[in-house]
Amino acid sequence: MPKQVTIDLDDEVLVFLDRHSGGNLSEYINKLLRRQRRSAIEAELAAAHQQDAQNPEYRAEIALWDAVVADGIGDDADA
Repeated sequence: MPKQVTIDLDDEVLVFLDRHSGGNLSEYINKLLRRQRRSAIEAELAAAHQQDAQNPEYRAEIALWDAVVADGIGDDADA
């Protein structure tokens, strides 16, 4: 459920918002913040994947799972 908030904006920021929002400041700001949130989450995920890739224990665990996946159990090609 949307919440109403009050914020202070610099004059030039407000002029920009008025010019680019198409008349609906709330919708425009929500859209900008959703994009920023998505970018932040993607950056956090990329950093976590990079950290995992450098972790020897994690890589060993992935190698074990890769071996299980490649064991052929359940392959319909052999039927």
